[in-house]
Amino acid sequence: MGTSPEAAELRAGFDALAAGTCRDPHRLLGVHHDGRQHVVRTWRPGAATATLAGRPMRRVHDAGVFEVLVDAELEPGYTVTFGWDGGGEHTAAEPWGFWPTVGELDLHLIGEGRHDRLWTVLGADPRGHQGTEGTAFAVWAPAARAVRVVGDWNGWDGRVHPMRHLGASGVWEIFVPEARPGHRYKFEVVEAGGDTRLRADPLARATEVPPANASVIFRSSHAWGDAAWMQRRAGARPWDERMAVYEVHLGSWMRHPDGRSLTYRELAERLADHVADLGFTHVELLPPTEHPYVPSWGYQVTSYFAPTARHGDPDGFRDLVDHLHQRGVGVIVDWVPAHFPRDAWALARFDGTALYEHEDPRQGEHPDWGTLVFNFGRNEVRNFLIASGRYWLEEMHVDGLRVDAVASMLYLDYSRRDGEWVPNRLGGRENLDAIAFLQEMNTVVHRDIPGVLTIAEESTAWGGVSRPVDAGGLGFSQKWNMGWMHDTLEYFSNEPVHRRWHHDLLTFGLTYAWSENFVLPLSHDEVVHLKGSLLAKMPGDQWQRFANLRALYAWMWSHPGKQLLFMGAELAQEREWSHDREIDWFLLSEPLHAGVRDLLRELNRVEAAHPALWTADTTAAGFAWLDADDRESSVYAFLRTGPHGPERTAPEQVVACVANLTPVPRHGYRLGLPRPGRWVDVLNTDDERWGGSGVVQPEATTDGTPWQGQPDSAVLTLPPLAVRWLAPAD
Repeated sequence: MGTSPEAAELRAGFDALAAGTCRDPHRLLGVHHDGRQHVVRTWRPGAATATLAGRPMRRVHDAGVFEVLVDAELEPGYTVTFGWDGGGEHTAAEPWGFWPTVGELDLHLIGEGRHDRLWTVLGADPRGHQGTEGTAFAVWAPAARAVRVVGDWNGWDGRVHPMRHLGASGVWEIFVPEARPGHRYKFEVVEAGGDTRLRADPLARATEVPPANASVIFRSSHAWGDAAWMQRRAGARPWDERMAVYEVHLGSWMRHPDGRSLTYRELAERLADHVADLGFTHVELLPPTEHPYVPSWGYQVTSYFAPTARHGDPDGFRDLVDHLHQRGVGVIVDWVPAHFPRDAWALARFDGTALYEHEDPRQGEHPDWGTLVFNFGRNEVRNFLIASGRYWLEEMHVDGLRVDAVASMLYLDYSRRDGEWVPNRLGGRENLDAIAFLQEMNTVVHRDIPGVLTIAEESTAWGGVSRPVDAGGLGFSQKWNMGWMHDTLEYFSNEPVHRRWHHDLLTFGLTYAWSENFVLPLSHDEVVHLKGSLLAKMPGDQWQRFANLRALYAWMWSHPGKQLLFMGAELAQEREWSHDREIDWFLLSEPLHAGVRDLLRELNRVEAAHPALWTADTTAAGFAWLDADDRESSVYAFLRTGPHGPERTAPEQVVACVANLTPVPRHGYRLGLPRPGRWVDVLNTDDERWGGSGVVQPEATTDGTPWQGQPDSAVLTLPPLAVRWLAPAD
């Protein structure tokens, strides 16, 4: 090889290659000019021979570097045949002759945290490159000493395919013709401190089935059939439309008779049939992203771009979404940018440093869940998370992101005692970086992907969660109303004889009902961890428990705000939810349980037919109390109307709602009404069809008596533990 400085530099490069610390293998390998000829170098550790187009190559380093002189430039994609002592050959297209698959503009945008479609340049992308099919690999690991890609195609030998470091970007890249869809892979990262670890791809689009944790190269072949849905979505304002959400944990909604989880494709038709039959407008999926720990229900995410492989491949998930869209059902997914688990093969200290998280445990460790908190002040981390959200909305066609644990993001002292948190630069407890991240995420999503929802699970009194960013808000389209949930469940769990002392629990929510765009959630969190099912919370004998539950649902559907109900609640499930079994479908053979299911179908049908119940959810003009103070009788009455009030709206835009939440029928109850004439029941939860006692009054006629601030009124009979909805007959 000679003794010139150039030869010494080459020798040092080959030594680094052999040691696994070479940061730019393409500088050494591939085709290089050598006077009027070209030298072709290749690398295959352990090989005894190498041949290029029938020409033997000379070994120039004992670890496995070979070279040969050629007269003409070789096109990228040329092959080399390697031989081993004892026999055996392997021919491979060389990765060393290709230009980088990540361009200068991409690197610039990644550094600034503004690469809108990050998944197209990082991760594993099976594609053609310079006329050759293969897979482009790229990963962000700025503090790593070296990174190699290993997988099924190279025997998981980290020496074979070292990646090149692209400038100061922290991005490592290689194009491997041998790597194809279906191959498993990981990145072998030589950490800042010198240790070597195998890491799953942070931007993997597919994974092995847990507990295995390799990433999988995947190319979608799904042909979408939801063009009509997507076209309508682009022009929609879903926060102003009717919205009733069915919350689902895919692993325990329904199972195969042999006990296994259903695949995405098996779920698609069954779930669409059930949701469409009941009249829900959306499903909301507990996080479908890959996660290693089943009891986390998906909330401890290790792959932010990959649907869990427990139910099939990513195209199976696409098929599920597609099928729901074609049945008129939107899809919301729970998304978890607040924190991530500590698994050593995933994001934690990815390159040997606190890369995605904070170094200081007072900022970087979550005290409640034993997880790590994202460093929202780092450009690349914000970019990673926002790109994840966009990926699900754009590539997977989901219609909304319900952002989990927003409260834990907003406050630096969340679940921390004095001395366990670091104040912000202004000395306060607000996480300014997280606030800026949420505002940026909402701005980008609503600017670039019209018609989708972003929903915050935020449990504090933080102001402006669903207000525009330019007005000082966080920019979410909606917020879960956790206060309403707690107050309402507390009220209904009281024996009716005691409810007079808790009357304000149901009226208080109306003092702030329009301060945000609210979703009313009776979610999975309320039916686990020894809280019991919704039915189990209801007091009284069997009849009263079911009557209370029916009244709860009708109260919820008539209250301003959108509804969300966790699976199993439509069956009046007796048992607390468990992720280890399907919901109790067998209960539908019993009339009281089937009656609750049928009532929910009717609630959605009537709500859809009476826009008064949803068109003015976000404005106080569409709501008027008729009776908020009858605590002795535990009776509540109010009007729901269009946004212009009862006087200026069509008959279908006025609904009177009255609730009697004691087991005693109320005869002679006078209800103020805004219009004269006949008012008919459009819903009565005491109807025998649902399992009620049958105290019904199909219609009532006004008698000209002004009452409850209204110009007219009618005398009603209020059934026990029931809610009635009345509308003008014409």
